[in-house]
Amino acid sequence: MSGIITAADVVATMTVTNLYTSGFTLQGFTADNIFDVTNLELAETVMGVDGTLSAGAILTPMDQTWHIMPDSATYTKFQTWATTSRTSIAVYRCNATIIFPTHGKKYTCTNGVLINCTTMASAAKTVQPITALIRWESVTPSEYSS
Repeated sequence: MSGIITAADVVATMTVTNLYTSGFTLQGFTADNIFDVTNLELAETVMGVDGTLSAGAILTPMDQTWHIMPDSATYTKFQTWATTSRTSIAVYRCNATIIFPTHGKKYTCTNGVLINCTTMASAAKTVQPITALIRWESVTPSEYSS
């Protein structure tokens, strides 16, 4: 739909190898933010002393930071994931699909790793949101129609 920029209809599902193999839907996001992503770096450049710019294609991961409310079921999933990783001294890989129905876009996120996670939410007047950073090997966009 042209001219509509809502993110309220975003649907994100994730699987975590050996932990959440059936997958789960991420929900309970903060009021102002579902997630942030870093830019995808595509090239490395260097300029020689003669002023000639050389460039080469590079492969880099993409970081995604989720913003989760403390009363969300997703909060518990991330806490369990982080605690299990820590206690078993293991890395649990994940995959996700993120759909923006209004925009007709789907993103397939593959071979991700939970890099860090707020396991204890800050407490102010209310318990504060947490963040969880996932580093993806690849994020591939495609068209989506419901």
